[in-house]
Amino acid sequence: MQNAEVAPMTAETMAETYDRQGFIFPVDVVSVSEAQAIRADLEAAEAECADDREKLNLVRSYPDRLLPSFDALSRHPNLIAAVSQILGDDLMVWSGALFIKEANTSQIVSWHQDLTYWGLDDAEEVTCWVALSPATRESGCMRFVPGSHKKRLVPHKDTFDANNLLSRGQEISVDVDDNDGVDIVLQTGQASMHHGHLFHSSGPNTSDDRRIGAAIRYIRPSMRQETGDKTLVALVSGRDDYGNFKIADAPKRRLDEADFALCREDAEIKRRVLYEGAERERGTRY
Repeated sequence: MQNAEVAPMTAETMAETYDRQGFIFPVDVVSVSEAQAIRADLEAAEAECADDREKLNLVRSYPDRLLPSFDALSRHPNLIAAVSQILGDDLMVWSGALFIKEANTSQIVSWHQDLTYWGLDDAEEVTCWVALSPATRESGCMRFVPGSHKKRLVPHKDTFDANNLLSRGQEISVDVDDNDGVDIVLQTGQASMHHGHLFHSSGPNTSDDRRIGAAIRYIRPSMRQETGDKTLVALVSGRDDYGNFKIADAPKRRLDEADFALCREDAEIKRRVLYEGAERERGTRY
């Protein structure tokens, strides 16, 4: 198992470390109590939508578009300051989806690269993975292969494994030595940042608590969908001089029906983009 540089680090070294390793961690975002309040809001929303599977899936795929607490998290000054070191001052959130592993479950995330199926035309993207519960080895924290982002995109294969949290159960087709992985242990309220080409995975949750992470994907406004679709984004810093996306307002209110309608419309586009070339659509995300 490799060693990785562990933040905190100065703003001057963040970009250099990110360029070399393909990731940075941990980044202090919110306090434990603030993170617990955001989690409580999510779990209340899950309970309110428990009898409507479609709405429940949308809450987990679009928490930042349906819950003001998650919209505020994506705009948090600590996250914006960190991402700006990599992408600059003009920032959009392409997605803010949740990755949840229930307590004592076997679900995993296979070795993959994020940008394989997103249909974006460039790699000017940073994922901030914010821990809303402890991300430990026992709970199935993420694992990164340092420097693997420099390989660009490599071939993947679809498994549609029900035990895999990824949309297509996708996994890298080339051999990845698990011993090359670094455990990305995060305390509640901390985040990691990683490049869209970085090899990463995570194991099962053997702990007695849910492992909840918000994967907030920041992009430069110059990015676009290769299909020409204007997917739903939030402009969270700076300005958009390109018009390549549909910019959403902050949620009108908590679990607003008009916001659900916007998310449904975008989910249809994302489903088409994410499953392009797949033999079947069996994933639950979007």
